[in-house]
Amino acid sequence: MPNNTQSGNTSQSASTKMTNTKSNLENWLNLPPAMQICIQNCTECYQMCSHLVDHCLSKGAKHADSTHVKLLLDCARVCNLSADLMIRHSEFHSSVCEVCAEVCMACADSCESISKDDAMMQACADICRKCATSCVQMAKKH
Repeated sequence: MPNNTQSGNTSQSASTKMTNTKSNLENWLNLPPAMQICIQNCTECYQMCSHLVDHCLSKGAKHADSTHVKLLLDCARVCNLSADLMIRHSEFHSSVCEVCAEVCMACADSCESISKDDAMMQACADICRKCATSCVQMAKKH
């Protein structure tokens, strides 16, 4: 026979989880719109650069150049870190956003220099530039 106390605890846990989720959402909504956009751009850039590593290694030749692949990995990681710091309201987010903008621009330039005819490379360059632009704003404003 089920214990009513145990099922009461289960629903209380579910209620607590819902409250925590709501608090996280409210916290997100309290972020300035420009920061929300920057977080989204950083997240998209992180995903694109991470995905592009496999694409470049599969293509080989200049796509797989170690300097380019390291730059993709650097860009992915700094974008992920920037988003994380903004989400957590870290006092260091503007400093990291400044570095992120620099790395994103270098990554965009690298992607474009390797191939203007490769749609994946162009898409990466585009999101890197978009991310760099929003990170520059975060580095200045906040």
